[in-house]
Amino acid sequence: MLNCQGATRLLSQAQEQKLGLQERMALQMHLAMCSGCRNFGKQMHTLRQITRAYAQGADERADKKDGQAG
Repeated sequence: MLNCQGATRLLSQAQEQKLGLQERMALQMHLAMCSGCRNFGKQMHTLRQITRAYAQGADERADKKDGQAG
């Protein structure tokens, strides 16, 4: 049985690479029972969306700045 430490490790790992079938199944079973880890997963997802949006906005701001300089 997967514990919270293992679940959070897999949630983090899943942000960067595809998990194997056994890992996904163990994680889903744990998340079905653990609201703390479900919340952690939601928070990670939200943070990833925010950082992607910020990075995209920073790229757009840099493009505008470069365009004005020339």
